[in-house]
Amino acid sequence: MKTVIFYYSGTGNSLWSARQLADGLGDARLQPVKGADALAAGDAAAVGFVFPVHVWGLPVPVVEFIEKLSLRPEVYLFALAVNAGQVSRTLVQLGELLAGRGLKLAAGFSIVLPSNYIPWGGPGPADRQRSRIEAARVRIAEIASVVNGGEAGPVEQGPLWQRIVFTAIYRMTFKQVYRMDKDFWCDDKCDSCEICARVCPAGNIEMKKGRPAWTHHCEQCLACIQWCPRQAIQFGKKTPAYERYHHPEIVLGDMLAQGRKR
Repeated sequence: MKTVIFYYSGTGNSLWSARQLADGLGDARLQPVKGADALAAGDAAAVGFVFPVHVWGLPVPVVEFIEKLSLRPEVYLFALAVNAGQVSRTLVQLGELLAGRGLKLAAGFSIVLPSNYIPWGGPGPADRQRSRIEAARVRIAEIASVVNGGEAGPVEQGPLWQRIVFTAIYRMTFKQVYRMDKDFWCDDKCDSCEICARVCPAGNIEMKKGRPAWTHHCEQCLACIQWCPRQAIQFGKKTPAYERYHHPEIVLGDMLAQGRKR
């Protein structure tokens, strides 16, 4: 089965998941959502989407990509929603978005990995991080068998309370995400290396007098704060005390290779 996997990743969890899945599928090609056009899937028999859960729903770039995607109705569609334990209604939302374009999400899976949402704390103890990564590795191998078999089934979702409460929060904040960068700031450890500007998939950071300035086109991927080599970027008041995180098997060059917009 010829497969194209579209992925969106800020700190590497989703890129790693997409790579693991591609290795399990065999004949699969990875394509970053950034820079992909509506016909990027070509004549693929199967198309997958791998992305992080943002504010308990689909990231803005994934929504924008799906809204312009052009696929044949018979293509087998599947998705992996990468999260820290609260997938909520994200995959149901994706299915509804695809249905609006005359497409069907055949299978949707929740993948739990260490949290990268540093405003609420670090990724947790090292042993728990390793445990989650190894469990995800096994889980993705199982998913590859399902996808290779072209199997369909109900998409995975969180408990009812998540789907009610968190979905309400998502809907209230979705149109405000671009301006959520107002809480980023840079401390005196900054050495003007410009990695934050280069790694930002939205092209949302400009260097002014050697310091990063955020331009209100944020996607809340947190690549800037997590990839800063000097841990000079902060978000709010608490992050100076929190451990940074990016997936240990993903390097900065992998992230820089993703397409950018703007």
